[in-house]
This record gives sequence, C-alpha cells and structure tokens, in this order.
Amino acid sequence: MTSARDIAELVRLPAALSVPGDALAGAAAAGTLGWRTAVLAGSSTCLYWAGMALNDYADRDLDAAERPERPIPSGRVSPQTALRVAGGLTAAGLTLSALAGRRALAVAVPLAGTVWLYDMAAKPTPLGPVVMAAARTLDVLLGGSAAPRRALPAALALGAHTCSVTALSRGEVHGSSPGVAGAALATTAGVAATAAGSALRPGRPRSRVARLASVALAGSYAYSVGRAQAEAVRTPDAPTVRRATGTGIRGMVPLQAALVARGGKAALAAVLMAAVPAIRAAAKRISPT
Repeated sequence: MTSARDIAELVRLPAALSVPGDALAGAAAAGTLGWRTAVLAGSSTCLYWAGMALNDYADRDLDAAERPERPIPSGRVSPQTALRVAGGLTAAGLTLSALAGRRALAVAVPLAGTVWLYDMAAKPTPLGPVVMAAARTLDVLLGGSAAPRRALPAALALGAHTCSVTALSRGEVHGSSPGVAGAALATTAGVAATAAGSALRPGRPRSRVARLASVALAGSYAYSVGRAQAEAVRTPDAPTVRRATGTGIRGMVPLQAALVARGGKAALAAVLMAAVPAIRAAAKRISPT
C-alpha cells in the first residue's frame, strides 16, 4: 500500500523548499510583492511536485535498472498513481495561478506545458537542460507576471543556473566530464557576478543594506555551489556529481535571496535563507534528486 512517505519521496518533498523563492524573486524584481505572491508560490510548488512525479513516471523503466530503490521500480507507488499525482498537482497549480489573475494564468499554462514536455520528451535529448531552464525562467516570471519585463533579468539568472545544474546532473549515475562540470562552474561564476554587479548599480536597490545583502548572498551562492562544482571538475565521478547537483539545488536559495535583496527586500531575503538548513536537514531523510 502506498504511504504518505512514498508520495513524499515521489515528489521530492524537501526540494520544493527551493521553489517559493522563484515567486519572491520575480515579484521583488517586478515590484509587486503582495498576497498574490504567496498564491503564486503555492502554484509553483504544485507544478514542481507534478514535474517530480512525472519524472519518475517517465523514467520508470530506466530507474528499474539504475535506481531500483525509487518509489515506482520498488513497487511502493504504481505508475498509474504517479501519473494521477502529476495530473492532480498540475491542475492544482493552474487553479492557484488563476486565483492570482489572468496574467498569472497566462504564464502558468506554458510553464505547466514545459514541465510535461521536459519529462515526457525532452529530458533525454540534448535540449533537456534548455527546456528545464525554460521552466525555471517561466517560474520566476510567474511570480513577476504583473510586470514581466522587470522580472526578466532575475528569471534569466535562475534559468542559467538551472541549465548548468541540469546538464551536470546527467552524470549522477555514470559520472560526468571535467568539461561539463567546468561549464557549470563558469555559469555559476557568471551568474553570481551579474547578480552582484546589478545590485551595485546606482539606484538599484536604494538601500545600502539591501545592496550589501545582495552582494553577500551572491558571494555565498558562488562559494557554496562553485566549490562543489570545482570538486566535480577535479573528480567527475557519480558520487561527486550527485553532491554537486544537490548543492546546486540548495544553492538556488541564496541566489533567489540575492535577487530578492536586489529588489530592496533585505529582510525578506534573510527569511528566505532560513530554508537552506531546512532543505539540508530534510535531504537527509528524502533525496531531493
């Protein structure tokens, strides 16, 4: 019989703590933080969980050989249940976005489509990391859907990070290469430098505290994620790549926080950073990858 823990493992429950920051980063960049942001964070979380369930449904045959401990190949969750969970969570995510308005729904629909496209078709292809990055970019734009042009730079930063982490994650089972790990490291350095440089630009944000917080958080992101990726450059075997991938997932939070602080919300960025130890602790019980 399928248990609540089995479903939690199916949807990678702890990893969802890295998702609400997308909505916050998008809304902070757009200057539209409010009650709708919380609703959109809920929508993003549902769509993320849907993608995780759909991932295991699509990979069930491959996982039977490479990761037999996962919920579907181990027999704890049936493929039909996983598909129903994915469909239900997708519907929930779209419903929540509709509550936030037509503009939000107009972003959530292609976001949901991109999630399904990635898991059902694009994942094993060379375009897989790009499609995944598009999903994360749209997720940030969902949070800033009231003013998407202002939210676009933040969305592209998180999209670039996601692309590099996804490309590196392909080596979690059989290992990667120094070139792929090096590209991920270079992307991390570029994203961090762009985020910090943007925060120091005159007039954005106006608060000196927020500027300093954004630069410090961008540096924290670069150090934690970059260090793990540098190790993968030196030793691109499967365990090292898995650690770098997990660090990359957790590293989204300080990057999101840096972008939130760049929007002038240093206190909110500090609150967001509280998710980092929570993700690390939860990952010891349920794998985020």
